[in-house]
Amino acid sequence: MSDTQNDIRGVLIAVGGGRLLLPNANVAEVISYSEPERIAGAPEWLLGAARWRGWRLPVLSFPQLVGWPSETAKLGAKVAVLKALGGNPRLPYFAVVSLGFPRLVSVSRDRLSAIHDMKDHPLGVQARVQIGEDVAIIPDLLTVELLIDEALGKAA
Repeated sequence: MSDTQNDIRGVLIAVGGGRLLLPNANVAEVISYSEPERIAGAPEWLLGAARWRGWRLPVLSFPQLVGWPSETAKLGAKVAVLKALGGNPRLPYFAVVSLGFPRLVSVSRDRLSAIHDMKDHPLGVQARVQIGEDVAIIPDLLTVELLIDEALGKAA
């Protein structure tokens, strides 16, 4: 079996303060950014809701969620629509603002290594990794989904 058969297709999503690394299969679509409809009573990191394929998607700023310096969406910003993993029928998808078009990467075991320079990861961060020359964050998507669901419940 060749090494390329063991590679995982990933997506690097540029967000203020870093890049997120997700499996390619987790990204449903990438769309152009447009100002989301505000959700009254929602925390600042929950930017609002956007319409996509009949769904009303919560749109979040990952940097604001984890306490990093954040940038406002600029010209060329995109929205990565992510498949939720938690099985919540009210939240099958959510979206993350990206500072540009996400980049496909091939992730192999020999190119991926954990970086242990953080004592404790912020809530919503699973790990910090090095992929070749790139440093990325692996988000804790289940925690992110729970935080979104909780915020939507309080805002309702």
